[in-house]
Amino acid sequence: MPTQTFVLNGQRVSVDVEDDVRLLWVLRDLLGVTGPKYGCGLEVCKACTSHINGKAFNPCSVPVGQLKADDEVTTIEGLPATVGRELHPMQEAWLDVDVPQCGYCQPGQIMAAVAKVRQKGGALTDADFDEIRNICRCGTYARIREAINEGAARM
Repeated sequence: MPTQTFVLNGQRVSVDVEDDVRLLWVLRDLLGVTGPKYGCGLEVCKACTSHINGKAFNPCSVPVGQLKADDEVTTIEGLPATVGRELHPMQEAWLDVDVPQCGYCQPGQIMAAVAKVRQKGGALTDADFDEIRNICRCGTYARIREAINEGAARM
């Protein structure tokens, strides 16, 4: 069985797993990282949104064999370390605005928001918000938008 090596939340990890296993299952089942959630497995709901080399991506659609040894995967568990704090400013805004209801989609929502704010370099326009396609079954989109604006101001 091949060994897959990459950087996860700042730590180099290696796992023995076939190349075609989706990264989401490697993270959750083999490495015990449960922040990225399984929703659809088709890159539609985006509940698993994480970062690879600083950009949003969906590990449900990426075979682990596509990762290079120097690729950096960041999940919600590793997000605070990217700013050297207990919580990332976007996570703080999420709590202050009281966004979550069931909470299932929240890690993916936060990861998508952070990536979009970093990409745009600050405040988001309506068109930028339209590009964030994460699904929230509880429908807390107004609070999500408010928290993203608040988090962007703190970043």
